[in-house]
Amino acid sequence: MPVLSGGSPAASPARRTGPAAGPVLRLGVLGCAEFARRRMLPAMAAHHAVELCAVASRSAGRAAATAAPYGARPVTGYAQLLADPLLDAVYVPLPAALHAEWVGAALDAGKHVLAEKPLTTDPARTRALLERARALGLVLRENTMFVHHGQHAAVRRLLADGAIGEPRALHAAFTVPAPPEGDIRYDPELGGGCLADIGLYPVRAAVHLLGTELDVAGAVLSAAPGRRVETSGAALLRRADGVSAQLTFGMEHAYRSRYEVWGSEGRITVDRAFTPAADHRPELLVERASGTETVTLPAEDQAAASLTAFTAAVHGRPGGGDEAGLLAQADLLAQADLLARIRRTAVWGAGR
Repeated sequence: MPVLSGGSPAASPARRTGPAAGPVLRLGVLGCAEFARRRMLPAMAAHHAVELCAVASRSAGRAAATAAPYGARPVTGYAQLLADPLLDAVYVPLPAALHAEWVGAALDAGKHVLAEKPLTTDPARTRALLERARALGLVLRENTMFVHHGQHAAVRRLLADGAIGEPRALHAAFTVPAPPEGDIRYDPELGGGCLADIGLYPVRAAVHLLGTELDVAGAVLSAAPGRRVETSGAALLRRADGVSAQLTFGMEHAYRSRYEVWGSEGRITVDRAFTPAADHRPELLVERASGTETVTLPAEDQAAASLTAFTAAVHGRPGGGDEAGLLAQADLLAQADLLARIRRTAVWGAGR
């Protein structure tokens, strides 16, 4: 389930990003989630390597209303869309509890799949889907968009170059205001709760920046009064060499989207780390004993970047081949395992 973010205004279908290079991916959308309508469909319509062909819903009216702005074909029922032989791939923004069923059905229908996060709420199911995709020769990716934003690649380059010495710790926080009543994130039957939807971001940041060899040293989850799912939490992760990650997350909080990497000789701070608007120019704050430097980067649309990575993987272009796929899969599995361990080992606070 995607989290609400302050993204850029919807792009016109006529405004394509980048040159038309290589084949175009014919894409269908399985569901009409608010995030898909607000963020991903405009990005698809504007992307030079994607043709948004069809949108499916259980409601004919909802499918028609969602598809119309893009000239896409409305489809009633998810199975009917998967039966379309003209589609190369599908995007799945359904509630997390439905992902395993419909991602599996899409793979069995011969479609490449880009699924919203989390891919599933169970590491065993995640592994099974990845193995099924590999056996069928299909691409399966989780749409964790922020890892495709260039600001995090810049942080990794700074770390590799020793800009702050040896990494010692990561402090990451992602908190958002309360969703409206009735939001699916309050429904445990649909895979709700802040851990998989909000906590996933700082967990994935830890994996992205510190590697896959992380374990859970401790965790806390809390449910606000009257809620049937966790609404806040924190976790302490550690590597065998003593490097740690302190993570905070929640969905009834003031907005915060930030991480800091502490090193033996300095610190790197990234604000608006997880859901930057497409027109936001990131500023990395690099602090050392010799002084403080601000590294300003170009604005970037991480939804478009995620689509570019997906289409490159499908078409086997540089950056999307087997090595990149294996690295993405390793990070995804480490994320899934850590989320499951946090839930399994957490001490529960009020409201449980």
